[in-house]
Amino acid sequence: MTGEAQGSWNPFRLHGRPFFEDKNRAFWTLQSAGWAGYFILRTLSGVANDMGWSYVLHTLLLTATGYSITLLMAAAYRRLIQMREIVTWVGSILIVVSAAAAFSAIETWSVATFIQPGTRPEGIRFLGAILLTVSLLIAWSALYYSINFYILLEEQKDRLLRLESTASNAQLAMLRYQLNPHFLFNTLNSISTLVLLKQTDRANAMLSRLSSFLRYTLVNEPAGTVTIQQEVETLKLYLEIEKMRFEERLRPHFNIDPGAAQSQLPSLLLQPLVENAIKYAVTPQEEGADISVEVRRQIDRVLITVTDTGPGADAQYKARAEHSTGVGLANIRDRLAQAYGDNQRFETQSDITGGFRVFIDIPFQTEEPK
Repeated sequence: MTGEAQGSWNPFRLHGRPFFEDKNRAFWTLQSAGWAGYFILRTLSGVANDMGWSYVLHTLLLTATGYSITLLMAAAYRRLIQMREIVTWVGSILIVVSAAAAFSAIETWSVATFIQPGTRPEGIRFLGAILLTVSLLIAWSALYYSINFYILLEEQKDRLLRLESTASNAQLAMLRYQLNPHFLFNTLNSISTLVLLKQTDRANAMLSRLSSFLRYTLVNEPAGTVTIQQEVETLKLYLEIEKMRFEERLRPHFNIDPGAAQSQLPSLLLQPLVENAIKYAVTPQEEGADISVEVRRQIDRVLITVTDTGPGADAQYKARAEHSTGVGLANIRDRLAQAYGDNQRFETQSDITGGFRVFIDIPFQTEEPK
């Protein structure tokens, strides 16, 4: 849950824990509190009407009877709640009528024994006792079913949230795993070329840096987040590998706002942007290109800009940059949507004079979302 959800007011929480987390405890607490309230109210009513201490004994007997009968009803309801609706309704009505008859019989006997010895309520008086008892047991039954349906609804909601979270994490993992084969193909191809050219020292250096890069990136969960500082360190490792291929043709620049360095973002989010810039700005130009990564914080937002000095507004370049190999920019869009929903912005811009720019706007977060 998010911090907002955790901090919201919930009437069913005790000491920070959900009241219905332990259903057995919650049932006994409510059962005891409810019938204790019944006893207190009826006792106060009897005392106010000067019914004497015998009425207290009568009320105590009725409370014990109601407590016991509703325990038996709860045992039956636990089975009925799992059956078809028609069975639940008919079964509950029959149980309420039977329980009300037994409760009223005991109440009638108690009145004749403690309140008015020798009398037997008949006709309207007995019917009135039954109606009151039926109303009481219907209210108890309604409360029982309402609470249990509330608990079932909450359990289903929790299961749905877990499934959605699992599906979202799986999709994020899939999107990230698209990056590694793409990058590995390029790097291993370069190493193979160096080996064929018998440049073993450079090939060994590239393998060593590739090992460091993979070790660094694989530490993080595929669907997890890292700080911007960690992401930039990963980018620098990646660029060290690529500089082995392009040397002075690849000129990276970083401008990172210290205030944004600890903000979280999906891991390996920026690597495909730099990879695209290398592919479409550095590779096709004999003089190479500059690639700039700028990160700045603006109140509660983090603004990330990746620019290059490539061909710019060339239509063929722009189309290739947006659709290359099914990853790249399309991957970034999907990962941002998965991680932040609508609370993010992703834009690209190509200048007529040259250069390509990618802009990302995400919320400033110093803790990984739960």
